[in-house]
Parts: sequence; C-alpha cells; structure tokens
Amino acid sequence: MDSAKTGKKLPLIIILGALTSMGALSIDLYLPAFGSIAENLGTNINEISYSLSSFFIGLAVGQLLYGPLLERFGRKRPIYVGMFLYIVASGGCALAQSVEALIVFRFFQALGGCAGMVSSRAIVRDMFDGKDIARMFSTLMMVVAVSPILGPSIGGVLSTSLGWRSVFVVLVLLGAGILLGARIILPETREPDPEFSLRPRVITGKFLEILRHPVFMVNALTGGLIYAGLYAYLSGSPHLYMELLGVSEQAFGGIFAIIAVGIISATQINNLVLKRLISKRIILLALLALSGVSVIFLSVTLLGQVGIVLDTVLIFSYLFFMGFVFPNASALSLQPMGKVAGSASALMGALQMTIGAGVSALVGLFQGEGTLSMVMAMSLCAFGSLALFYYGHRWIQQHASVEEEMG
Repeated sequence: MDSAKTGKKLPLIIILGALTSMGALSIDLYLPAFGSIAENLGTNINEISYSLSSFFIGLAVGQLLYGPLLERFGRKRPIYVGMFLYIVASGGCALAQSVEALIVFRFFQALGGCAGMVSSRAIVRDMFDGKDIARMFSTLMMVVAVSPILGPSIGGVLSTSLGWRSVFVVLVLLGAGILLGARIILPETREPDPEFSLRPRVITGKFLEILRHPVFMVNALTGGLIYAGLYAYLSGSPHLYMELLGVSEQAFGGIFAIIAVGIISATQINNLVLKRLISKRIILLALLALSGVSVIFLSVTLLGQVGIVLDTVLIFSYLFFMGFVFPNASALSLQPMGKVAGSASALMGALQMTIGAGVSALVGLFQGEGTLSMVMAMSLCAFGSLALFYYGHRWIQQHASVEEEMG
C-alpha cells in the first residue's frame, strides 16, 4: 500500500488498530493502579495480580470461541456482541467491591475484548493479498505498540487524580467509541454462512485441519515463539530495572516507553523493506539478527555485566528485530487460509497467548535467580524461532502442495 492508499484507508486502519489493541490497552492502563486497587479492596498486590491472570485466560479461551462465530455470522456481528460484553464487564470492574469480583469481571472483559483482536486479523486477510497483508499487520502493530508508551502514564494519572475506578470508566467509554466506530466504518468482509456448523465436533475437526496445515503451523509457531520473547521481557523487566538496578517507577516508565519505540520503528521500516524483499526473507534475516542480539545479551548476563544502558540497548534491539518477524509471520500464517481465516486467526492468537503465558510463568518462577531467567527465555525464543522457521520452510519447499489454499 502506498501513502495515498494508506491515507484513504486511515479511518479503517484506526478502527482495526483500536480493535487489535483492546487487550494491550486493558492491561497497560490498569497496571499502575495495582497498589491503589489492593489498598481499596483490602488485599495485596499479589491477589490483584490474579485479575491479570484471569484476563489472559479470557483472551486465550475467547479467541477460540470467536473463530467459528466469525465464519458462521460474518465479521461484524461477533464484534458487536464482544464489545457489548467488554463494556458491561468494564463497568463491572469499575463497581467491583472485592478482589474476587474484579477477577471474574476481568475474565469477561477479556472474553469480550478479544472479539476485536480476532476479527481485525480476519478482516485484514479478507481485504488484502500478498505483501499488503504484511504491511497492514505492520501498521496495526504500530498502533498496538503505542499502548505501552501511553497506557501506563495515562493510567497512573487517572488512578492518582480520580481513583482507580476511573481507569475502568475510561475503558467503558473507549469500548463504546470503538463499538460505534466498528458499526460505522468497518465493511462486512465476509457474509454469514448459515451452513457453517457450530457443533463442537465439527469445530474441533476444523481446528485440527488448520493445525495440520504446515504453512500455518510453521509461521504461527514462529510468530508465537517470538511473541513469547516479548512476554518474557514484560514479566522480567520490572524485577530487572526496579529491584536489581534500583530504577524508580517514573524512570522505569520512561525506559519502558523508549524500548517500545523499537517495535514501532521496526513496523514502519518493515513496510519499506517489503518493497524489496518478500516476507520469508525478512523473517529469516530478522531472526538471524535476533539470535545475534540474544548471544550478546546472554553472554554479558553470564559475565555479570548488568547495567541500565547496556541492558536497555540490547532489549531495544531485541524488540526492534522482533517488529520485523511478527507482522510477516502473521501474514504468512493466514495467507493460505481462505474461507477459514476467522478460525485460523483465532487459533493463531490462542497459540501465541498460550506460549506467551507459559514463558511468562517460567520467568516469574525462576526470577529469584536474577535477570538470567528473563534473558535465557528471550534467547531460547529467538533460537527456537530461527530453527523452526528455517527447517520448517525447507520441508514446505520439498512438499510444495501444502501451500494450497484451504477452502
């Protein structure tokens, strides 16, 4: 897409980006309020963190539910239902009088919000072909990457000045605005299919059919492993910067924002690189660079050379090269999916969430070992992605028929 086409599609890009970022916004805005929530509800931060876990579970479960619904009812109706649920659940969070209620409402908030995450990917697959899919994913990823830059700061201001409940009131208003925007701006890119069965046995069979498609699996797992590297960073960075390096909360927010710029810049450069290179080539080069950064990061960590500047530069570099892998891997995953793009989008999201949550849990479990658990997890994700992508595509090239589109 050239700049003229991008300008014409700006309203579409904005609403798709907003739908894609629902999960990130719902996390980043309320993270600074953990202390206030715990104090107000008479509990501790560890208990409040279960509301984050329930949100991740809701995202993983919800994506699998919405996939078949997108095939049966079209792309827009599931968005309406999901966003309505998101608005109601966000209101429930704002009114919660106990940590248990907050945990439950956060689950349903995620269940509603992930409708937009799944639908936006499917709509991109419906509307675009070839390199344009990767370009759109790059643009949407830029919108998502803005969330960790602005989200914690806005959430902190809201929590401090108006109380933690105001964070969820803002999410209610955002949800309503996005629902209205989806109604007005989004085209219906896939007509409802009354013949698409919602019986669990049929749905399971369709999911298994997609999972058996090598092109989907190689690229979805490549993207999932790299995304898990991001989860490792998110889980381990507070411990690294605030506990080991003694950085203040305000300074950590600044560092967090600087590092997030790495993803944003990469996604935009990726659109330029796509004019010269195909997605497979870009992914391979980025994974080689990622592995090189990981070797350096692992080496300096084992040598005890931990420092604010060096670690920030290495993490920035890691996320920068990750910004080239994820949109292209997502595009290659969905490209051969044809009429089952909705279900494939759901499976891709669920795989990424599951792998990411598992890696995040392992980093937290071994965090007492210092920063090594985070760096080791990020490195293994990079090395694993490179091996999977390289050998997986070699196998695919030897069996060219597997690249046929699923009907």
